[in-house]
Amino acid sequence: MLINEEIRDKEVRVIDSNGEQLGIMPIKQALQLADQRQLDLVKVAPHAKPPVCKIMDYGKYKFQQSKKEKEAKKNQRVINVKEIRLSGSIEDHDLGVKARNAIKFLKSGDKVKVTIRFRGREMRHTDIGYGVMDRFTALIEEVGQVERKPKMEGRNMVMFISPKQE
Repeated sequence: MLINEEIRDKEVRVIDSNGEQLGIMPIKQALQLADQRQLDLVKVAPHAKPPVCKIMDYGKYKFQQSKKEKEAKKNQRVINVKEIRLSGSIEDHDLGVKARNAIKFLKSGDKVKVTIRFRGREMRHTDIGYGVMDRFTALIEEVGQVERKPKMEGRNMVMFISPKQE
């Protein structure tokens, strides 16, 4: 935004601080008007014919903008994706430990990516992987829901789980 003497146009449409249009006038007259009110002349619509300038307190305006940005950042929630790796031959107790970790992640609002890597001959037994994923889903169904069902991606089987909405 251009302010006061930075504005190089010959004529501008002027709007006062209350939002009322004062009409089209030469830039010198608009600057004098802003100076009389002890405010700044700010170019708000540079591509209009003629350009639109507003008389306002620019420092106060910048302060309010930064305040709004801070408020917007405060209300923002960053969602992380946590990964849990399983294997086709995982035991029940180990699966329970991994499920408890996933539940902890889901309760803190993060998504969970569950991965099973198949090695060598295990590639022929992907059905075992689907069974493990189903058992895992049953363990975390109270706090999470399957966002993307188990799917093979090369040698890995991947499933995404997101926290349940209250």
